[in-house]
Amino acid sequence: MSEAQILALEVFFIGLLVISVLVIGWISVVVLSRLFKGQR
Repeated sequence: MSEAQILALEVFFIGLLVISVLVIGWISVVVLSRLFKGQR
């Protein structure tokens, strides 16, 4: 594999990592907000 291919793979997987962190964070915020709304 060339350096360009390795760089492209790194960018792709870092992008996946960032997207998954954002999705998990958003889901946790939604779940926590619904938990607090359910207590009232």
